[in-house]
Amino acid sequence: MRDFRKYEVWQLSHMLVLEIYKVTQKFPQSEMYGITNQMRRAAVSVPTNISEGCGRNTDAEFARFIHIAAGSANETEYLVQLSFDLKFLDEDYYRDLTEKINLVKKKLFHLNKSLQTKS
Repeated sequence: MRDFRKYEVWQLSHMLVLEIYKVTQKFPQSEMYGITNQMRRAAVSVPTNISEGCGRNTDAEFARFIHIAAGSANETEYLVQLSFDLKFLDEDYYRDLTEKINLVKKKLFHLNKSLQTKS
């Protein structure tokens, strides 16, 4: 069984979730059940799927959850873009979050590739 906490991509995605929660606290109250909720859920899905995949028995099963996590990272990236376009995020925060999301996506891609090579 794998320990999800040892994966750098899990650590980075967990830190991203904490940052997403922090920034969305400042979003308009009218978005609590809209973009705020959706962005939080998408961001949380990334480390959650990595964690769940670590509990699977094969590299192929783990790779499937890494693939799902990558999809959630893409969803998070879009919601950050939307939040910026709606002026809920300033440009510095937008760039910072986008860079962090793209780093997570890159690491998920490489992890998935290495798991598929093993299988």
